[in-house]
Amino acid sequence: MAALSFKPGRRFTVPDWCTNARLISADAESRRFASQRLRQEARALRSETSNQAKWDEHDNQTRLAERISSVSRWKETLERCLADVDEEIDALAKVKEAAERALQAKNLSLDVAMECLTLRDGRRAIDMVRDSAEEQLQKEVKVIQKTKRELQQWVNEALEQLCILQEARQQLSFDHYGKVEALEIDRTCLSLNVNSPNISFKVNPTRIPHGSTAVDEWEQNSQHNKDHAEEEMKASTKLREAIVLAIAQTDNELEAQSAATDFALRKRIRDVERAYDELKWQEQNTLEEITEMEEDIRRLEEDIRRKMQDLKLAHTRLEARTCRPNVELCRDQVQYGLTDEVHQLEGSIRALKLKLAEAQAALDALYRQLHRVQTDASHKALSLVLEHKCVECRKKLVVPAEKIVPRVDTFNRTTNRGASPPGAGQLKPA
Repeated sequence: MAALSFKPGRRFTVPDWCTNARLISADAESRRFASQRLRQEARALRSETSNQAKWDEHDNQTRLAERISSVSRWKETLERCLADVDEEIDALAKVKEAAERALQAKNLSLDVAMECLTLRDGRRAIDMVRDSAEEQLQKEVKVIQKTKRELQQWVNEALEQLCILQEARQQLSFDHYGKVEALEIDRTCLSLNVNSPNISFKVNPTRIPHGSTAVDEWEQNSQHNKDHAEEEMKASTKLREAIVLAIAQTDNELEAQSAATDFALRKRIRDVERAYDELKWQEQNTLEEITEMEEDIRRLEEDIRRKMQDLKLAHTRLEARTCRPNVELCRDQVQYGLTDEVHQLEGSIRALKLKLAEAQAALDALYRQLHRVQTDASHKALSLVLEHKCVECRKKLVVPAEKIVPRVDTFNRTTNRGASPPGAGQLKPA
């Protein structure tokens, strides 16, 4: 087989070659134009997106700063409100403790009044009388019991108001703690930039978190907490004023009643002393009268004995003269005189004996009266002892109540006035 003088393959013509060259040049120019146009668009887009990003970041920085300022204002407002609530809680707790001390002080007054009534129950016989002192003591017991009920009611209301204030404080504290956390997060976000080392992509960062609220709801919640706390503080202030007024009124009522009771006791003591002095005077006079009566009875008995002797003498003379003989036994003047003497002596003896019986009866009556006077005097003496014991017992009321009634810590609470975690400031049982 003979060898070919040229290599086999497709051959192009010169026009084809020229056409191809023009096409390549045209395509190159077209591509360069498209590339230039794309580069211009890319530059414009870069500039636009860069400016947009800067303005967006600037706007968000401004929004963060404004948000931080708004949250800071609310944080300061809540801090002031928390301080006011803490002061009101302290003030109400002190007033409540004062009411409790006043309530416990009434126990001493009640014990003294009951002890006085018990002492006066030891009176005897006619001295067991329902006098003004007993009426005032019973009235004092009723006044004390009424004041104790009133003070206990005020103490209960103060405790309830303290619980309400603690609840309001807890809400304020929870809100304040949330704002402190939010401020810390927003300030951290404000301090971030593109060169910060702790920035990274997050999964679905534009999602709406569960439990998110609107700005109006956020502000309404803080405003509600603040308004609620202020309302409760106003109610607490009114309650404190009412409790202080009630303590003063109950103290005045009890003081007035105590003064009336003391006056009635002193008056009763004066009356009993006068009656006792009268009885002692009557006793002395009765004893003197008994002495004189006994002396007169002795004299009456001696007179009767003498009259009996005289009667014996007259009887003997008359009997002896009956022995005169014969005509000598005449009714002469002697006979008539002796007969009259006998009759006279018999009448005198009868009169003396009758008077002696009357004197004996009077003496017995005097002894009975003396016993009655002495018995009544002993009752009056016992009554005086009991009345003076009542007066001595009531001297305990002169001692200030603070020296008698121990101070009782009936309320404990959290004293942290700054930021506190949720759940802080809960009320502890008294």
